[in-house]
Amino acid sequence: MFKKILIANRGEIAVRVIKTCRRLGVKTVVVYSDADAGSMAVEMADEAVHIGPSPAAESYLVMDKIVDAVKQTGAEAVHPGFGFLSENPAFAKRLEKEKIVFIGPNPHAIEAMGDKISSKKLAADAGVSTVPGHMGLIEDTKEAIKISNQVGYPVMIKASAGGGGKGIRIAYDDKEVEEGYPAVKAEATASFGDDRIFIEKFILEPRHVEIQVMGDKHGNCVYLFERECSIQRRNQKVLEEAPSPLLDEATRKKMGEQAVALAKAVDYDSAGTVEFVASGKDKSFYFLEMNTRLQVEHPVTEMITGVDLVEQMLRSAYGEKLNLDQKKLKINGWAIESRVYAEDPYRNFLPSIGRLKRFIPPVEGKLGGGSVRMDSGVREGDEISMFYDPMIAKLVTHGKDREHALDVQAEALDRFHIEGIQDNMPFCAAVMDEKRFRSGNITTAYIKDEFPDGFQGTAPTKDQTAMLTVVAAYVHGVNARRASQITGRLSPIEDLRDDWVVVLGDNYIPVSLELGEGEATVKIGKKSHAFVTDWVPGHPLVEGVLDGLPIAVKVAAQTEGYLVRHRGVRLHALVCTPIAAEMHKRLPEKEKPDLSKLIISPMPGLVVSVDVTVGQDVQEGEAVCIVEAMKMQNIIRAEADGTVKSINVGAGDSVAADEIMVEFE
Repeated sequence: MFKKILIANRGEIAVRVIKTCRRLGVKTVVVYSDADAGSMAVEMADEAVHIGPSPAAESYLVMDKIVDAVKQTGAEAVHPGFGFLSENPAFAKRLEKEKIVFIGPNPHAIEAMGDKISSKKLAADAGVSTVPGHMGLIEDTKEAIKISNQVGYPVMIKASAGGGGKGIRIAYDDKEVEEGYPAVKAEATASFGDDRIFIEKFILEPRHVEIQVMGDKHGNCVYLFERECSIQRRNQKVLEEAPSPLLDEATRKKMGEQAVALAKAVDYDSAGTVEFVASGKDKSFYFLEMNTRLQVEHPVTEMITGVDLVEQMLRSAYGEKLNLDQKKLKINGWAIESRVYAEDPYRNFLPSIGRLKRFIPPVEGKLGGGSVRMDSGVREGDEISMFYDPMIAKLVTHGKDREHALDVQAEALDRFHIEGIQDNMPFCAAVMDEKRFRSGNITTAYIKDEFPDGFQGTAPTKDQTAMLTVVAAYVHGVNARRASQITGRLSPIEDLRDDWVVVLGDNYIPVSLELGEGEATVKIGKKSHAFVTDWVPGHPLVEGVLDGLPIAVKVAAQTEGYLVRHRGVRLHALVCTPIAAEMHKRLPEKEKPDLSKLIISPMPGLVVSVDVTVGQDVQEGEAVCIVEAMKMQNIIRAEADGTVKSINVGAGDSVAADEIMVEFE
């Protein structure tokens, strides 16, 4: 086995590779940019080498700097992780020339399968079903529109060198191709340094199912079953699971064997993923692409097979024979993964940037009869910058079956708390309880179908209302008792009142509170609820047992009352006396400010372009400017007709969230 390897990546995947290397006794070197100087990966690795400024194009994507770091540290091999140079055949060839082992597939396989166009031709030649589309390169927007009409709408405009959800647009008519084609080219250039584009038919009601393959340098290859990754937004995966609720054994075998046949056709000798679009109606499937690297969602495969894919990559790269037998590989239970992103689900999942003031992950190990694993490259105090992908952690749970894995995932999300930035956990947690998702009847359009107006949280169920009422009453009772003791009031603790009204959103709920040490009885109407907890004031998570069942609620003190959160529910809770509650009802509603004449930045980022001028008449839906953050370009459109009064930003400017960029008359 290697004595020392270099990891040409950052964040959670760098940490993930380090963990396996530690177990195998392999020394690790990480490279880092200015933004990652104090990162967890740098702290954990045996050695670290600085390779330049924060932008990836000046650090992680510069081959010379990676090679120099290898030579400087005496590393024998390079693990590329995912993204950056992981699917760049020129990088693999460069390492080969320098006599440095690449922990990934051979350059020929990367070149053949990493390119979306050539891989589809190879797949077709191998007898694999492929999606209808234009396999040649497209020169300009006019040609893109012509091809799209030939293929038939809707179409997918996609970067040939794409991956990770970047460089993809769905177009339903000529206008959307006219807007989407240049946007995809720009994203492809920025993210991959390759602006080649192809167009294919977008299959309605699709499901995204992928097969994990593993090969060695001796001609052996196996498939480690499938993952379903249909829950996506902007073509970026959010939730993944293994196995897929769609496939039966016959379809699984057929899909797996096709994936292996394709891999063997290019002498594939590492971990890779063959992606398919599958029909939920008849289980038919079509080849999409092959990712010639380790996938972000590989942990769910590891959880159901017990195979460490990073270890297998290391062994294959070292020249060892594959020790996996297809006949002996079995599916054990079910695994679910939530990608925890630094983004605001209440604002169309736009990126969120800032410092992690609090980062309290769930404890790894057993939970709810299942198990929890978390892959992350950050900790409390770290900064989430605008330079890289917004994913900050992967929360993975395993259960005996799908329903059990979902239950454990929901409980784990309840116990994962972040402050300082917005995160998408409220959305992930809401999906865990959603009826359609629970049924397994999902497609890649799930988020659009179920949240057509965007995610605005979910309404509390009857049980959640009772839970949040009990927690709010308990927290208030404990704080009131502490205040009585701290201020030296003469009233004894037992004389504190027990009749309160919990104002939960728009609901006024009278309660009776009997408060003990670490326990309480809260009566709502005729029903009494017993609550036991070890919560201490100031902690943002209230965990305990309510009526015999474990719960976890996120509570944040506000100027007046508390913000309480559970799954997708987010409500303001005010605990007051009955008289105060009556007065509260009579308060006038606050008027919302009129923002209809303002174009406001929905996120912090960089202004790519301003597409209007002062005095210009703008129509509703017309593009006004483009803001980029975390490798994603966002077109900001006018919400109503108007005339441009003033422009406050220009191309190249940095903007904060909610900053006024353009004003209308």
